[in-house]
Amino acid sequence: MLNDIIRSSDNMRIAIVSGSDEGPTKLNAFDNALTKAGIGDVNLIKVSSMLAGNAEIKELPKLKSGAMVNCVLSEVTSDNPGDEITAVVAVAIGDKLGCVVETSGINRPSDEITEKAKKMVRYMMDKRGVDIKELIVECSTAKVKSITSAVSSVVYLNDDIVEE
Repeated sequence: MLNDIIRSSDNMRIAIVSGSDEGPTKLNAFDNALTKAGIGDVNLIKVSSMLAGNAEIKELPKLKSGAMVNCVLSEVTSDNPGDEITAVVAVAIGDKLGCVVETSGINRPSDEITEKAKKMVRYMMDKRGVDIKELIVECSTAKVKSITSAVSSVVYLNDDIVEE
């Protein structure tokens, strides 16, 4: 049914996800955070920050294991107990195009990092002369106990990566 919804539109489709988790190593913590975000069983391909005009935001569907998935990814990992880590993506959508930014921080207030992301994405849209119709921010914040990773991502959806 979700594939029918995805196929029913010619617009670009994206999902915005986030997650954080611990692990015995930095790599394991990162992998666990990706899994919490729903994108741990695919191959992520980092892309730059552009969207087609009127991009549609969808719930993340079940992705095919091992699929090659384009995304904008914000990530931060720390092994310093007590650190507060934050990963943010901001998405601005206009009629002609959209922009995505990613940023992260350690021991900085999450609202400060979120505002930085908003400022950057507004600037990108303004520089291109595109009015923002929708602005969405996704933030993942965690307090480090041992080794922790936080991720936020914009996932570019297409029929080839969606499990039927």
